[in-house]
Amino acid sequence: MTKIAVIGTGYVGLTTGACFAHMGHQVVCADIDPAKVESLRNGVIPIVELGLQELVEEGLAGGRLSFVLGAASAAKDCEIAFLCVPTPQGEDGSADLSYIETAAREIGPVLPYEAVVVNKSTVPVGSATSVERVLGRPDVKVVSNPEFLREGSAVQDFLRPDRVVIGCNDQAAALKVSALYDRISAPVIITDPASAETIKYAANAFLATKLSFINAIAAICEGVGADVNDVVVGMGSDKRIGQDFLRPGPGWGGSCFGKDSRALLKIANDAGYHFDLLDGVIAVNEEQFDRVTDKIRVAAGGDLSKSTIAVWGLTFKARTDDLRESPSLAIVDRLITAGATVRAYDPTVHSMKAGVPSGTTIADSAYSACTGADVLAVLTEWDEFRWVDIAEVKAAMHGRAVVDARNLLERNDWRRAGFDFQGIGR
Repeated sequence: MTKIAVIGTGYVGLTTGACFAHMGHQVVCADIDPAKVESLRNGVIPIVELGLQELVEEGLAGGRLSFVLGAASAAKDCEIAFLCVPTPQGEDGSADLSYIETAAREIGPVLPYEAVVVNKSTVPVGSATSVERVLGRPDVKVVSNPEFLREGSAVQDFLRPDRVVIGCNDQAAALKVSALYDRISAPVIITDPASAETIKYAANAFLATKLSFINAIAAICEGVGADVNDVVVGMGSDKRIGQDFLRPGPGWGGSCFGKDSRALLKIANDAGYHFDLLDGVIAVNEEQFDRVTDKIRVAAGGDLSKSTIAVWGLTFKARTDDLRESPSLAIVDRLITAGATVRAYDPTVHSMKAGVPSGTTIADSAYSACTGADVLAVLTEWDEFRWVDIAEVKAAMHGRAVVDARNLLERNDWRRAGFDFQGIGR
């Protein structure tokens, strides 16, 4: 059992702390928000994430997980401290390291002798050195251990990862962090800090590239009369390619892909390389928002200013309540800007939240969102949308058009019910 401090109880920090506690370690999580700390002490978590609530409750009940106010309180008795604080991005793609530096500055004086500090947050190349400098502790080594957690499956991703990446120039510190994962059956890649930090950016940028590529192929499929679903099966059967992240949709979003892609562009520019390929990946994604909006406009008869659009799904993906950089919101914003009336339903969004475009009406069910709608647009792949009563939707709507930007619904059932049904790339 290792004594672990986790600084920051956001998405990454809370998942990291709960999972390490589940693996038998003694974990103290710290945050600067008193109300949040008190809530977590009572087992109430602030995010929707499959399995995380249960792990927090288990850790609290077993005495292996606790929550405190302030980084110093968590770090004073730890062997390893994980920095899981925000790294906001500037307009040029650069990361704001002030939160990490503040946390390092706070824990530096109280860390036990020869403790290890781990950068778990996604940080620019060279951040391990920066944190070492701020700590001002020659006996404390800094390790890069990037996270590869997908929202909606973060617990499983942590406990059953494809790999564990550890970057450090000190072998003893690297092995100490590696030992935390002894109960996990996955390859451990030990490298230098710069390589570990680059791996995270490169992985997310490549996944974004696959998504933009298949959305571009979907556009071609529509032009030549092909079915993108069949194309994906044919492509994905090639072991060199695989089917993962080859699902067309309204565009990619979330807290990682856009941020990390822009950050990698900044890193490349600073290194003297013009990453035109990645520029194109981001541009294709922006085009996809416009393409889906245009599909809805055409389905509405060409004039959105006189149309009511029912939107199913606001979060950037299903099984999460995260609205950050959601393609759904990008499209809703375009619809409202064009004068459309938008009634939206999402299982985790029950009232107006930050980021939801002003003018959006939040409905309390998939059916009520359809009241008087000219077009139904499916923008997030929530499973409950598959099983709706089509007849009830038809009775609620004014029009008979569906734009399924996730290829989620069974198109033949909707067409038999009298709907003009459009998917992506089909």
